[in-house]
Amino acid sequence: MQSSTAVTTHDRYYVPAPSIWPIVGSVALLTLAAGFVLLLQKVSAGAYIMGLGGIILAVMLVGWFGNVIRENVAGLFNDQVDLSYRWGMGWFIFSEVMFFGALFSALFYSRFWTIPVLGHTPLLWPGFIPDWPNAGPAAKEAFQPMHAWGIPAINTLILLSSGATVTWAHWGLKRNNRMQVKIGLALTILLGVVFLFLQAHEYMSAGFTLKTGIYGATFYILTGFHGAHVTLGAIMLSVILGRVMAGH
Repeated sequence: MQSSTAVTTHDRYYVPAPSIWPIVGSVALLTLAAGFVLLLQKVSAGAYIMGLGGIILAVMLVGWFGNVIRENVAGLFNDQVDLSYRWGMGWFIFSEVMFFGALFSALFYSRFWTIPVLGHTPLLWPGFIPDWPNAGPAAKEAFQPMHAWGIPAINTLILLSSGATVTWAHWGLKRNNRMQVKIGLALTILLGVVFLFLQAHEYMSAGFTLKTGIYGATFYILTGFHGAHVTLGAIMLSVILGRVMAGH
């Protein structure tokens, strides 16, 4: 016997269909990493493999974003899905805090523990001066360290400003002020692009490389992953801006 009460999408527990995009994303990241390792070893194919990984990643982003947008426009999402997305983003941010916490811990361990200890081993490394910045006792070539002021300070200010603009856009969204949302998102994306441009300039003018001992390795790993996060964040905000422009 059929019930007379209408069942809407808000009354159902929505379970998304199985998706291939997480697997595609994993293949993209593996391809990018493999190409980067080959590039470090000066294998000419490394650049092409990295390019292939970038293409696969772009396909994954378009496909995955498209699926989510179509499901949302179709009215399939309800409060349960909204809560799931919020919890998912919360755990993602927690994992990022732990990820960068581990990288910063490696930096502080090298600076305040490893380098001083090596300075007290004159039989192993005679003449080694345990000051910082330091590439380690095995590094023989001199290098020019990155100073805190200049581009690093400017990029820090840009990131703080982008946090203000995206928060302003969020306030506009809560007040249903779509023009404020558009302007806030556009400003945030612009600040992210400027950040990436300055970081690329910083890399090209740096007086050291990824192979400059512990200093170069920790610098490029930390800032490189940070730049990757800003890149993906700018892409995601661009998708959101496009949806706002489309009236979603």
